[in-house]
Amino acid sequence: MNIYRKKLVWQVLLLIFAVIIGFGSLLYTRDLVGKLKEEERKKAELWAEATRRLVGLSGSPDDFDFLFRIIEDNTTVPVILIDSRQNIISQRNIPAGIASDTAALRRELKRMDKRNEPIIVDLGNGAVNYIYYRESTLLRQLRIYPYVQLGVILLFIAIAYIAFNSSRSAEQNQVWLGLSRETAHQLGTPTSSLSAWAEIIRSRYPGTDIAEELSVDVERLGSVVERFSLIGSKPKLLPGDLPALAEKTVTYMHKRIGSTVDLQIANETAGCSEVPLNPVLLGWVIENLVKNSIDAMKGAGSITVRLSENDQEAIIDVEDTGKGIPRKDFKTIFKPGYSTRERGWGLGLSLSKRIVEEYHKGRIFVLHSEPGKGSCMRVVLQKKK
Repeated sequence: MNIYRKKLVWQVLLLIFAVIIGFGSLLYTRDLVGKLKEEERKKAELWAEATRRLVGLSGSPDDFDFLFRIIEDNTTVPVILIDSRQNIISQRNIPAGIASDTAALRRELKRMDKRNEPIIVDLGNGAVNYIYYRESTLLRQLRIYPYVQLGVILLFIAIAYIAFNSSRSAEQNQVWLGLSRETAHQLGTPTSSLSAWAEIIRSRYPGTDIAEELSVDVERLGSVVERFSLIGSKPKLLPGDLPALAEKTVTYMHKRIGSTVDLQIANETAGCSEVPLNPVLLGWVIENLVKNSIDAMKGAGSITVRLSENDQEAIIDVEDTGKGIPRKDFKTIFKPGYSTRERGWGLGLSLSKRIVEEYHKGRIFVLHSEPGKGSCMRVVLQKKK
């Protein structure tokens, strides 16, 4: 399993853990809400019983004090007492703005009627009153609390994930930047030496294939050094001949791949000679895409680098007859560390994406792919800055 997939597994596990905590809290709170709702119902019934007894009580003052204390102790559950003719007798724990407005109090009574069955207060001799009630503010807050808690947990995980990724990405960028520049520095001296030796060989054995190809390889090595030196810095984009750059890259690679790979270039443009580009970096992108196609075909098949255009864009398509890419991996393949090769670092497409999208302000994506039949990668560049 590559680094990216391991990271994805940990992210999924972290999300599942957060969801379990959230839903566990939700279930526990719902159980508490049910118990508190029942307690509030009992409190309303007790209030009703105290009211009933006060009406027919003819006892000692202590009995009055006890019943009044029961009524006064209800400081949370909103209740409204009405008679059999729907006249409001009294209310308790209703907001002042509603209690002072008869119409608003009637609307509150209707809402209570929809939520809970009224409690009947039997006063004797056929006379009855009714007590309507609803959940207390505390119970309503407790009901929504687990949803708020779940949202806070998910928000915390999201913020932590973004912060962790940003810090790690910045750290990795610094590491790769330092490594790239050091690689360019280390390769500079032997490249210069090889260039001098290539000139000597070419002067002594002019016209030979080995002399010419050695010079081409030394030139390519110099281009590789320049590629690494450009990583981390914003390259200059100058008007360039895109078909010529693609032709040069394909020609170089054609002589260095096996005879079992048919590598072709198809230029369907009317020119594209003024496309803003950096030839060193964009040539690297085309080379990476061709190499990935060769790997996907396991060294046997056909690859076509096709150039096309419209009024605003220049387009590079690299199409192969390889094993294809699953749709679920269309975006994943551009992540650092993603690779289908055992010894692959998974940096080729990641670097290509950065070169195209950050440096050239273009787009790179999987145009289409079918497992077992091949893929087509597309690079879109703007014709004008």
